[in-house]
Amino acid sequence: MQSLITLLALPASTLAGSVLWSGISDSSLTVDDIDKWSWSNQVGAWQWYIHGSGKTSEYLGVSPEFKNPAAADAQGLRITIDGTSFWNGQTMERSELIPQTKADLGSGHLYYHFSLSTKETNAPNPSFEHQIAFFESHFTELKYGASGSSDNTLSWNADGKSHWSVQLEAGTWYNFAYDIDFDSQTVGLWASNGSEPLTQVVTPVSASTSSNSADWHVGQLRLPGSESDDAAEDWFWSG
Repeated sequence: MQSLITLLALPASTLAGSVLWSGISDSSLTVDDIDKWSWSNQVGAWQWYIHGSGKTSEYLGVSPEFKNPAAADAQGLRITIDGTSFWNGQTMERSELIPQTKADLGSGHLYYHFSLSTKETNAPNPSFEHQIAFFESHFTELKYGASGSSDNTLSWNADGKSHWSVQLEAGTWYNFAYDIDFDSQTVGLWASNGSEPLTQVVTPVSASTSSNSADWHVGQLRLPGSESDDAAEDWFWSG
């Protein structure tokens, strides 16, 4: 049986299977709920520790306004990075959520499903490299921008190589499903826009697939560039 890991409770109809884990299936979820998590108080669906020194509400938002209108669930996420988003002494700006679950998210044939969007307000800076929706080993991830040059490309990568790309447009919802076979060591990509059904855009390619079920990073990491930019960048996440 193929299983789905999703930000919402319902699987995409194209990718039939059971839902193994869901990040915001609770329509009453608030930022305060996420903020209650700590290593000594591991509650809720998310681990929340990779972020800057500001208040959680500066980096996270939960609202119906933040979801893909085509999604069935009630809410979406806003995940923000800015000039305070330095975690654990690193020079990268980071705001990332990680599943808090006992489910096995790192074996068999799984689909990691999510939708992503930006707006003209607090748009991401294309002159910095962003790494988005990745695992600790970065065997698959989205990338946006390029350090030292202005690159508006959003690309999907496997084992460090780009296999699919699009020019990022503010207001467009990009739907993705990482098609990961942990046993066969392959990963492919399904994608669509808005309310369109997912279609396979990259057939599975070889990759060093691995996960300990606590290293799926929902959020964004921005590498330092040749210049500084403290402006907030918002990315919106839905199922």
